Amino acid sequence: MEPVRPETSLTRVLEPGSARRLEQGLGFTTVQQLLDHFPRTYSPHNALTGFSGLREGEYATFIARVDSTSLRRLHNRRTEVLDVTVRDISGEELNLGFFGGRQFQRQLREGAVAVFQGKVRIFRGEPTLTNPSFDVLTGPHGQDEPASTDPEVGEVLPLYPATAKTTSMFIHRCVRLVLDQVDFSTWLDPVPEAVAEQESLPSLGEAYEMVHRPATMEQPELGLRRFRFSEALLLHGLMERRRRLAGELQGVPAPARTGGLLEAFDAQLPFELTEGQRSCGELIAADLAGQHPMNRLLQGEVGSGKTLVALRAMLQVVDAGAQAVLVAPTEVLAAQHLRSLRKALGPLADQTRTGLLAESGSPGPVKLTLLTGSLSAAERRQALLDIASCEAGIVIGTHAVLGEKVQFAQLGLVVIDEQHRFGVSQRNALRERYTPTPHMLVMSATPIPRSVAMTAFGDLELTVLHGLPAGRSRIETHVVPTVLGPRWSERVWERVAEEASAGRQVFVVCPRISSQDRSQEQIQRQLRDRFGFTDDAAAVSFTTARPEGKVVWVDFRREQAVEHLTNDASVEALARHFAEHPALSKLRTGTLHGQMPAAEAAEVMGAFESGDLQVLIATTVIEVGVDVPAASLMVILDADAFGVSTLHQLRGRIGRGRTESNQCLLVTRLPTEHPSAQRLTEVAEHTDGMQLALLDLQRRREGDVLGAAQSGTASTLRLLRIVDDAEIIEVAAAHIRRLTDSDPQWQSAPALWRAVEAWRLEHTGAEDYVHQS
Repeated sequence: MEPVRPETSLTRVLEPGSARRLEQGLGFTTVQQLLDHFPRTYSPHNALTGFSGLREGEYATFIARVDSTSLRRLHNRRTEVLDVTVRDISGEELNLGFFGGRQFQRQLREGAVAVFQGKVRIFRGEPTLTNPSFDVLTGPHGQDEPASTDPEVGEVLPLYPATAKTTSMFIHRCVRLVLDQVDFSTWLDPVPEAVAEQESLPSLGEAYEMVHRPATMEQPELGLRRFRFSEALLLHGLMERRRRLAGELQGVPAPARTGGLLEAFDAQLPFELTEGQRSCGELIAADLAGQHPMNRLLQGEVGSGKTLVALRAMLQVVDAGAQAVLVAPTEVLAAQHLRSLRKALGPLADQTRTGLLAESGSPGPVKLTLLTGSLSAAERRQALLDIASCEAGIVIGTHAVLGEKVQFAQLGLVVIDEQHRFGVSQRNALRERYTPTPHMLVMSATPIPRSVAMTAFGDLELTVLHGLPAGRSRIETHVVPTVLGPRWSERVWERVAEEASAGRQVFVVCPRISSQDRSQEQIQRQLRDRFGFTDDAAAVSFTTARPEGKVVWVDFRREQAVEHLTNDASVEALARHFAEHPALSKLRTGTLHGQMPAAEAAEVMGAFESGDLQVLIATTVIEVGVDVPAASLMVILDADAFGVSTLHQLRGRIGRGRTESNQCLLVTRLPTEHPSAQRLTEVAEHTDGMQLALLDLQRRREGDVLGAAQSGTASTLRLLRIVDDAEIIEVAAAHIRRLTDSDPQWQSAPALWRAVEAWRLEHTGAEDYVHQS
């Protein structure tokens, strides 16, 4: 008889009805799919679990004891409903409702313990389940229920993610039937035997048994560690193959040239490079001089000088007779880069002469060309001509430079700014069109923990730019909870007026351009998330602690909460507020957002940089690439609407001058005990971006970390947790490196080679969104 393999159909190992149920409920058709559906948690048999994690709309599975039951008839007198109150391990109550309830009365007697599963909904402000499926584990006096208790369930009960028609207990029975028919010695095991022995990992079959049929509460973690290690090994195997392929490509050698533009630029710098800028520059310069294309990730804190490092790399490439392109995610940022590069280059930047070498051999002025989607037809034609003729030495652009019609004469270096806004296919679009392959420098101002860098950017050489340039001032960050009273909001605007009157400048950041940017659905969601309102709730109360330690009860009615939310924090509304405010109307104020024409946005930004404007009301278009030394105050309205990384980036826009007092105010309308308000407190307490990144990773879903939110797909990594499994990630990477160094073709690990290829083919597009970290 043919052995049961991963691809074996479930119809061969299960009854047709069970196989059909699994396919309809979970989409499973093969043995591998079912066995890789791991329990979400475990419970000692007959032990109660908790209700604390129940969320509206989810299918929940829990073990609870029946506290009381009552049978009632509905108004039509024909339908009976059994109301069941159950208690969890902490004694918390939950109400369940069963239509046609008499048939359930015998099983759900007071004192019975059962596994319940169903969809959570909110009724009168409380979670409840209607007609959940259940399996009784013990009867009312502790005795087993022979009709519904499975005697093969051991001392540990796995609880699986399930649906209405495929319950946890049903899945568990199917898994056990399949396990009994599989000989795992016939399965492909990607973990080499020597590696498994060295890391004390169970075999593949043992790991599946530990996960699905554990004998003790400790066994599931032992089995899961084996699968996490396998996943890390496959991912690093894929990254190693990418690195190997990149290493075989022919690059554009660009060795540093004596007497060139780079040397002239360094000579005119009015300051000394930081040690970090110097060391990173040396690494990049060596890469650029090589025969193979550079593929490097430059990561540094906000304001660490990454753009300067990138400019020096671009000048080295121009010195070698090639071109460089800097790709930014938005037109506003691209225009800001153009202004800042021209300012930094000074006389070395020229818009009319060649971007390469002058005829005398002395460094000629480099031509900077902007290419964005909003250029006029004539401007676009000229820009394309400059690029194709090599007249443009450095090109700054948006996604527009990735188009097929853009043809570089000799592209030597691609610099990607704000890498998290680009997918792998976009990052590689330019490189794949040219032979030899251009060098690539990917920049990130978002701190990337080592485990993330190794997982999501394993094919890139990571370079960390340490230190900040001299002159950066300390920034104090404060959370402003306006829910505590109008005086808190008034003080924010007083601070704006004070800073402007003192000759300094202020950023005010809004989450929206106009009030029309928010739909009724978004307002409903915010009512629920911020204040706990549901459609059935008329009012909600919460406590909040004032600074002096007093606890105050705040009671919001739904109408008040709606007014609270729609008190608009948009750019347009705030501009009107400034115009009507007695003190704020005297300030020179401008607005900036991504929907403005490029010329108008450039004019506004130029006016703010020159000091003509005292206050800039903007969206997050000013998140990166803005350097205004006189800016000393950053006000972020509805700060809870932004992620930790964005808040940290925005804060980095101030403190760039010699002003000692710099403040970032995180204004929120949330109650102080709300989870998102706690996140703001973390931002206020930590100025270290890496610490903030780790805290954020621990809070976020794994799919978001690996880019599922951007791609709209489930994460490729099912079990690996970037923060929790950092040690596994590093150990797996070390094994892949050792294997490749000793056996470049992996002839000693053919199963791993085949598994990596199968994993790559199975997850079509995985390489794209695994990198969108």
